[in-house]
Amino acid sequence: VQLQASGGGVVQTGDSLRLSCVASGATFSRYTVGWFRQGLGKEREFVASIRRSAGGGTTDYVDSVKGRFTISRDNSKNTVYLQMNQLKLEDTAVYYCAADSSALWSLRRSPSYAYWGQGTQVTVSS
Repeated sequence: VQLQASGGGVVQTGDSLRLSCVASGATFSRYTVGWFRQGLGKEREFVASIRRSAGGGTTDYVDSVKGRFTISRDNSKNTVYLQMNQLKLEDTAVYYCAADSSALWSLRRSPSYAYWGQGTQVTVSS
């Protein structure tokens, strides 16, 4: 499975961005997908996840983005989106999408995902 993340950019506080994670080489509906981010000098952290369709497609978010970010998927396009609203300075990071076909638990942990995209930079300025 190859993942291509895109949609990052430079925005101001309060603006919105939508990140996309496009998969190739697999039926994406069978994969649980997570978004992670890593700020400069910080550890990679979990942002959001969406279970594969057979798993109900349920979503999860880190507390700091709840109510502002929405993860969704369009299986017909092999794409998972991360809609980011009300962006804050602390959202600045490289955002990565990750996928796994068998992940059931610990979806907030990086090792649960076998496949990773290359990352897309999100910079929020005041």
